Amino acid sequence: MSIASIKRAARESVAGLPREFWWLWTSTLINRLGAFVATFMALYLTLDRGYSASYAGLVAALHGLGGVLGTLGAGVLTDRLGRRPTMFLAQAATAVSVAVLGFMKDPVAIAAVAGVVGIASNASRPAVQAMMADIVRPEDRVRAFALNYWAINLGFAFSSMVAGLVAQYSYLAGFLGEAALTMAAAVLVFLKLPESRPERTVVAGKPADPQVSMGTVVKDKRFMGVVGLSFLISLIFTQSYVGLPVAMGTAGFSPSDFGMVIAVNGVLIVALQIPVTRFIEHRDPQKLLVVSALLAGYGFGLTAFAGSIGAYALTVIVWTLAEIINSPTQMSLVVRLSPVHARGRYQGMYSMSWSVAALAAPLMAGYVIDHFGADWLWGATAVLGTIAAVGYWVLMRNLPQEAQAPAATKAPVTESVRAAEAKTTSTTTV
Repeated sequence: MSIASIKRAARESVAGLPREFWWLWTSTLINRLGAFVATFMALYLTLDRGYSASYAGLVAALHGLGGVLGTLGAGVLTDRLGRRPTMFLAQAATAVSVAVLGFMKDPVAIAAVAGVVGIASNASRPAVQAMMADIVRPEDRVRAFALNYWAINLGFAFSSMVAGLVAQYSYLAGFLGEAALTMAAAVLVFLKLPESRPERTVVAGKPADPQVSMGTVVKDKRFMGVVGLSFLISLIFTQSYVGLPVAMGTAGFSPSDFGMVIAVNGVLIVALQIPVTRFIEHRDPQKLLVVSALLAGYGFGLTAFAGSIGAYALTVIVWTLAEIINSPTQMSLVVRLSPVHARGRYQGMYSMSWSVAALAAPLMAGYVIDHFGADWLWGATAVLGTIAAVGYWVLMRNLPQEAQAPAATKAPVTESVRAAEAKTTSTTTV
């Protein structure tokens, strides 16, 4: 491929997205540059503090429980209070609670503050995802979600390598660094991002759009099926932060070794997310999600045979391909099934699947590793990937087509696009 064609492909990958998207993208990047707690908490507790894998799993589970509460509550706030204030409050609270966590010594206090961090750090997810759906045209959403995921991993690739080195000298510096960068992201949101919540259509003084509650979301069978499958996929991917570092630690590898291995994930996503997204953007989402589930399950399953840094890195390559395919494809599906005026609630429920996985995965990993060994954990991920693949194949049969914005549309979200979206998403149950 020539340099000219590479430049043309790069321009096409970023062209046509609104300015607000790029401010949101920038806040995501800044946030992830400081990622430390989720990645190194297990090593901090087991190697630095000397706690067992089961205790590390309990703390991570409380963090996940906080995430469940945070995403559901923030989903409602996103629709009622707005995207911008919800993001700002969540990120500011995350910065404060992460800094406090770094100073905690008592095991009960560590667990309690970790739960608060879980609530705050996950509360911004529904707002970010709803705002992205608001400001980006339907035909551009897979690309937009891929670019945002690219920013997450661009920051993660850098932070995982640097934080691995920082962790060898001072875990507290890692906590305070994350707090500072998260607060910077909150300030950027407050200063640069306008509110994007769609105005409700009013006819004869009354809202024309049907009211949507969390009960309505739970009754949406097809959407809840997506949430369930997302939980299985999340349960697999979460092992990269829980099962993998603990297994490598018990096998004699250092925090910097884990940092090097997990950095492969971020580097590959930075290198491949955009070209792979261009390749898959208009392909059958059913096949893409089935393939990604199998790659995820068996990629982690191969970890059972790893015994060196190189071998661990090879397994990361396999399941990273699954991430690259799954993330933008599934996010686009979630928006496709979400009513326009209930995006916060739907995104909150979807984000909850990751939070519940963050609650369950550490308990699963800690118990299995302590009682049976890590090989059983990796075998279980292969089984979960197979189940998820079958589930995607069944769930996505006869999926309704999404309405597209008119070709002449220039604005990021026009009334005609919203009308088309409302028509498409007004009924999503099967």
